[in-house]
Amino acid sequence: MRVLLFLLLPFYLFAEPFKVASYNVQNLFDVEFQGTEYKEYIPKKHNWNQKMMNTKLSHIAEVICDLNADIIGLQEIENSKVFELLLKRLKNVGCEYPYSSITLKRKAPIQVALLSKFPIKKEKELQVNYSPYVRNILEVEVSVKGNPLTIFVNHWKSKSRNGVESKRIKYAKKLQKRVLTFSKNREYIILGDLNSNYDAHVTLSRKLNDSKGVTAIGDILQTTTKKKLLKKHQISHSKRGSHFNTWQEIPYKERWSHKYYGNRSTLDHILLPSSMFNAKGIEYVNSSFNVFKPSYLFTKRGYINRWQYKNGKHKAKGYSDHLPVFAFFDTKPHKHKKILEENSVVKVKDIAYLYSLSSLKKEIRLNDVVVLLKRGNHAIIKQDKNGRGIYLYACAKGLEEGYSYDILVQDIETYKGLKEITNLLKITKKSKVKLSDFYIDIHANETLKQNEVAVGLVGIYKNKKLLVKGKKIPIYFKKKSDTPLNGTKIKIDYAHIGYYKKIQLVVYSTNDFTILEK
Repeated sequence: MRVLLFLLLPFYLFAEPFKVASYNVQNLFDVEFQGTEYKEYIPKKHNWNQKMMNTKLSHIAEVICDLNADIIGLQEIENSKVFELLLKRLKNVGCEYPYSSITLKRKAPIQVALLSKFPIKKEKELQVNYSPYVRNILEVEVSVKGNPLTIFVNHWKSKSRNGVESKRIKYAKKLQKRVLTFSKNREYIILGDLNSNYDAHVTLSRKLNDSKGVTAIGDILQTTTKKKLLKKHQISHSKRGSHFNTWQEIPYKERWSHKYYGNRSTLDHILLPSSMFNAKGIEYVNSSFNVFKPSYLFTKRGYINRWQYKNGKHKAKGYSDHLPVFAFFDTKPHKHKKILEENSVVKVKDIAYLYSLSSLKKEIRLNDVVVLLKRGNHAIIKQDKNGRGIYLYACAKGLEEGYSYDILVQDIETYKGLKEITNLLKITKKSKVKLSDFYIDIHANETLKQNEVAVGLVGIYKNKKLLVKGKKIPIYFKKKSDTPLNGTKIKIDYAHIGYYKKIQLVVYSTNDFTILEK
């Protein structure tokens, strides 16, 4: 068995998956008057000026850099001029893309574009019709380690302003006609803002249904069969022109990259043909599709941090009303990708990584976590004194305070703003740890972070706050009967810096504090 594992190891180690992404940047316009601008982006009006454009460029470049895709399709780029400005901005911040392409449809207010770290061999535009408001589809062939790969960048008609389904069907038919000219093994990716939900075959509204239930994405691009989503195991046996919709790869509650009239929607797509599952050439890395969700792309209330335009003016805040989507691909067969796969069964991460997630798709391993505080079946853990801590809610059984462990995190939640691990497996108990190195000095930190442990605080309790050295810190006693009288001087021996709509000290029992004076 050891020999077999050793022989397989090189395949895992030397696999080199690459990332493909799509991002609707929400109206990246320049400040030169073209006559085709949306009214909000007419230069020198609505606070749209050079400074504002530079802020927008910086924000979009930040997302693209952090996304770190090898190939990324972009939507809502005004023209080649502002696209060049974006390319320069990316180069200046160390995220250069040496190859790029953009559609050039005349009189169109916005275009679609592509950035690539792989050489572009061919490029063309598929014209759906002559209207400047019907965007062309960008077709680009890149060379990935000698393998030709075609990318189709799309931005279909939106659902607003009489955006009935027949208008999206025109895009889908043009695209499907093109891919049906390809050979069976030709490898390509359809991506972009299709303004359709992955389950349009069951969610298309009556208002937009002018096609007798036929949907662009489900019926024309054939992501469904018999009105059911096409599964991966079915794709190789399906007729040419069938496509697998990668939204199926993530849990249902995470299936959204945009909100339409307050409803979560899946407008941004990565669709794949059977040639991406035949163990030849370029292959899709199983279960690697996901939505890019760094914390800065959300407001404090959990909404998408879109570019802000209020009261007729741009505010120089926010990013886009869409979140990027991405997936990984490789030139190795599926069975050789498991370790490097972005969403493999077990990923080794740190606690800080969990704060970037709303839920888990796969189990995550945390090594060398230290149990700082354990009360009942709850606990606080950290990995190093300067890192983040996190709360174990009702899953700390078998862990001992003052010891380090390797654990497997199986589920996380955010409750009223408090980040929690709600299910885990203990892998290994490691060693005893000096806990004083991990406690936080509350006086040395102007901004308190949740899920730390504070010790030795002396102050006056008054009206649900602890008054200590000029600070008023909200405090909550788990047992109401433990709450001191107003004006009582107390010493907090141990407290969890928790979060319930705001930062607060959480005291679990009378064993964790001492009354000094009443």
